[in-house]
Amino acid sequence: MTQPIFLIGARGSGKTTVGQLLARARHYPFVDTDRWLQDTAQMTVATIVEQEGWDRFRARESQALEAVTHPETVIATGGGIVLAERNRLFMRQHGIVIYLSAPAETLAARLEAFPDEGLRPTLTGKPISEEVREILEQRDALYREAAHHIVDAACPAEDVVSVIQTLLRSNDVSQDYTHSSPADKDTLCQQNHPIRENPESSPLKRA
Repeated sequence: MTQPIFLIGARGSGKTTVGQLLARARHYPFVDTDRWLQDTAQMTVATIVEQEGWDRFRARESQALEAVTHPETVIATGGGIVLAERNRLFMRQHGIVIYLSAPAETLAARLEAFPDEGLRPTLTGKPISEEVREILEQRDALYREAAHHIVDAACPAEDVVSVIQTLLRSNDVSQDYTHSSPADKDTLCQQNHPIRENPESSPLKRA
């Protein structure tokens, strides 16, 4: 398998932590689109948004995604990367997309324990628990639409990586991901749990 691996999900889902562990396990380089963007712009996300606005930041985000996409690379993306259809299509067509899914309560608890206000400005101005719940409700369907696999990210990062590795090994390396359907199952990281069906996912294949 030579495709890049894209990790998508909300803030607090563990994309960077899981991504670094997964890259190490697979002997791949690891790239964080937010970090790459900030290093290239020589500004934090908060500063970019303050000086240029969210629309310009989203345009920079799309440019960053395309710039860091290379074979055999693990790529952690920003939480809002899926807002642009262009990005969703790009990731599905160029690699394997894994949605790290976790309940809003878990995400909020992680963000409160490890705040990063300097990296990401608030989207709503509301308390973190309310903002996370609201944003997740808006984006969950987009994450699921973009993903080839959905993994329970509420458990330890090492377990999440183990599940991802199993999923990747189970894939036929010759499979054409460009035309595969959006993920229709959530894979739980706990042992002896059945795979949970996602009744709301579309069975239609993407072009």
